[in-house]
Amino acid sequence: MAVMGRETDDTEPVGAALLTSPVRRSIVDALAEHSDTAADPEGMTAAQLADLLDLHVTTVRFHLDQLVAAGLVAADFTKRFGVGRPRKVYSLAPGALDDTAPHPALQILSALLADSFGSEATPAEAGAHWAHQHVPADDTGPAESAGQWLTKVGKMIDVLHDWGYTPDLTTSEGGRTCRIDLVRCPFLELARTNPAVVCGIHRGLIKGAMEQLGESQTQVSLEPFVEPDLCQAQVRTRTPFRPRTLPTEETA
Repeated sequence: MAVMGRETDDTEPVGAALLTSPVRRSIVDALAEHSDTAADPEGMTAAQLADLLDLHVTTVRFHLDQLVAAGLVAADFTKRFGVGRPRKVYSLAPGALDDTAPHPALQILSALLADSFGSEATPAEAGAHWAHQHVPADDTGPAESAGQWLTKVGKMIDVLHDWGYTPDLTTSEGGRTCRIDLVRCPFLELARTNPAVVCGIHRGLIKGAMEQLGESQTQVSLEPFVEPDLCQAQVRTRTPFRPRTLPTEETA
């Protein structure tokens, strides 16, 4: 079984797009509320934020680094905690939220929701229709090997990334089946109240993207809320891979 995760060093979104992450949004909201109401407007430590948001401090520090790099959060040191070394505190950068326009994925989802409610199309059909219109077609035909199949799944993962996800991919059955962990869906609250609609759109999005990539024989299932902040998609090809042939002495 193989596990693949998306690199984060140079591929994280910047600016307002960072706020599609519910964790980063909650950090920014907490810092904004602190600056409005606290008697000590210098800021909050990572440990204070972790306690407030019920997150591990390492997770909070990781997201704070991303927010600082994007200029949404400012970091400084203070001695207000008394003896010992100055502690690092974080505060909302001036004007940080002035231009936080909705991420394009939110606008796309809103349009698809309107389409699914205002027409006879099901949510899955609406998601697939979007993929057919926006994912470049692959004319190479269906994958003949696990490597070709996973390359196409990787392109579909890029589409999910554009929608605000940071998926992890696990393979089984020699690469024929992929389980995609969707952690902290950017549409989490909407999915809690309308899981059939939001999950249906995403199932159609995945199916339609794979069809555009030449994989019409793809089975897609989506299980919401396997954990409070985790949904899982299962993607499997029904197309048989070509038999592997080992080189002989004559062809080596």
